[in-house]
Amino acid sequence: MFTRYEAKTGRIEGVRVAYSLEQCWHRVPGGTATSAIEIAKAMSVARPDVQLIGVAGNNKGEPSTSYAPPIKVQQLALHGAALYEASLRLRAPRVERATGEVDLLHCTSIIPFASRAKMVATVHDLAFLKYPEFFSRRGNSVFRRSLKVLLKRAEILLCSSQATLSDCLEFGFSADRLCHVPLGVNAPVVAPNAAQVLDRLNVSGEYLLFVGTLEPRKNLSRLVAALETLGDSVPQLVVVGATGWGDIKLDSIINNKLKISTHVKFLGFVEASDLGVLYSNASAFCYPSLMEGFGLPILEAMSCGVPVVTSHGSSTQEVAGDAAVLVDPIDLSSIANGVVTALSQKNTLIELGYKRAAEMTWHQTALRTASIYDQVI
Repeated sequence: MFTRYEAKTGRIEGVRVAYSLEQCWHRVPGGTATSAIEIAKAMSVARPDVQLIGVAGNNKGEPSTSYAPPIKVQQLALHGAALYEASLRLRAPRVERATGEVDLLHCTSIIPFASRAKMVATVHDLAFLKYPEFFSRRGNSVFRRSLKVLLKRAEILLCSSQATLSDCLEFGFSADRLCHVPLGVNAPVVAPNAAQVLDRLNVSGEYLLFVGTLEPRKNLSRLVAALETLGDSVPQLVVVGATGWGDIKLDSIINNKLKISTHVKFLGFVEASDLGVLYSNASAFCYPSLMEGFGLPILEAMSCGVPVVTSHGSSTQEVAGDAAVLVDPIDLSSIANGVVTALSQKNTLIELGYKRAAEMTWHQTALRTASIYDQVI
């Protein structure tokens, strides 16, 4: 290694970090891919002395534009499920086969790759332990085995929320191996031809917005049921996000064409430029999730000047601070009342939201991440 300790700054100069980006090729990359990408972008400015070397499997083709890695990615011999199983069961292939020698391995999701180097890992949430019914049998198995490997191998876990850090303490990690590293936000780019974008997406008039993978813990079924109690007194709900898994009630809503046309409009996955338009023109952002590792859409909505309704008692409350209407995610009346409150206090919430979003930057996330690299090395 060609690293050098700088006493004045406490930094390790010239550090080489293998940086996992396999999730960029997942069918639903989600927040784990977004955060890994944004930290990599910010790192090049915040700590140019840190060289992140992307590593992933031998995936064919490129990920979607929204999840394109900002750094060069070296390929391992396997990919997807085969890569994850080989890493967990056989401790192979080692990342060094693709990256060359490195000072550190940063696993940017809960699934650890194999390496001779010291390891740090980002853990966004332990929802699979608290809500196992929301995950497939295979997913539960992979996540649980991954956490056990991290318990043995990881020098430090980077937790994106205090809620996740507390969950890791309960699982058995010692406090000195856990660091709270909040995520940041970049205001989504808003296309100049907003009216044309909305027309192309067949979205007109006032609307409420939900953004997230369509899976049970996002609590979309309860949100829809709560809005139905309000009838036509609130705008329709526009839902953005790739289909996840496992929600029978949600499936019935999606398949009911009458409800789609009158109360709920499902747009599926949209590109980042379209998403910025949808955020900026929404009357309110509704996100009563049961559990999140962080809740990036909350900050995205705030940065676009949209009042936010989200859940109390979890990482979503941490992220929102005092800039959102907080509701009980399992109480339909609480959700409904929260939406009405957000619409009536729109101007105040928008001002508070702008302030909250400005406090959360990827630059700070990258600096904190790099300081953990220095500490471990």
